[in-house]
Amino acid sequence: MPPATVKSAYLAGIRDGAPFIFMVVPFALLFGVVATEAGLTIGQVMGFTVLVIAGASQFAALQMIVEQAGIILILLAALAVNLRMAMYSASLVPYLGAAPLWQRAFAAYFLFDQPYIVSIAKFEIAQMTVRERMAYYFGTATPITPFWISMSYVGALLGASFPPEYALDFALPIAFIAMVAPMMRTLAHVMAAFTSVIVSLALVSLPSGFGLLIAAVCAMVAGVIVEIWQEKRA
Repeated sequence: MPPATVKSAYLAGIRDGAPFIFMVVPFALLFGVVATEAGLTIGQVMGFTVLVIAGASQFAALQMIVEQAGIILILLAALAVNLRMAMYSASLVPYLGAAPLWQRAFAAYFLFDQPYIVSIAKFEIAQMTVRERMAYYFGTATPITPFWISMSYVGALLGASFPPEYALDFALPIAFIAMVAPMMRTLAHVMAAFTSVIVSLALVSLPSGFGLLIAAVCAMVAGVIVEIWQEKRA
């Protein structure tokens, strides 16, 4: 594969991932602020951010910390929310599974919502080699990751001094709406999203993350059922 082709795929990934910076910045700032207000030191905040690098599970664990839950419950909450990464990984296997192990190991570290959403949408419609796909995938993570880490640090430094009227919590729902909306291309996608919303609301009283996990499984089943039904009609 010509290096220029792989380079163009990488640059395309950077271009497609860059718009998410506008959502990652307030999201990361909010985590840094909330984490320090919960009692974490700057070192703990940054260790949390760099090692986990998954905002939803970080907030889930942080909420359990605020509620003074035991360490086992905190880990289970973070794991429950992050189990969606296993579903992300499984869906990427047909596209990236043939890549060298060391590349897949790095890809696993950068497997969070934005690179996955952007990449899988591209892979489903574009004819690309494995090297091009991997280059594109890393490209999507390139503009997002530094801002997530650096803005978490800024939020941790500001802590309680950050003006509350800025209302950074708006970034959470907007970030996920922006990621999910472009994926609603077929009836199966719409039904999966609808099912996840209904089940999540029905199970909102469950411990943090567990209702979301059950909703994700139900959404996948609903999507598969609709796809099978459409294939039979065709």
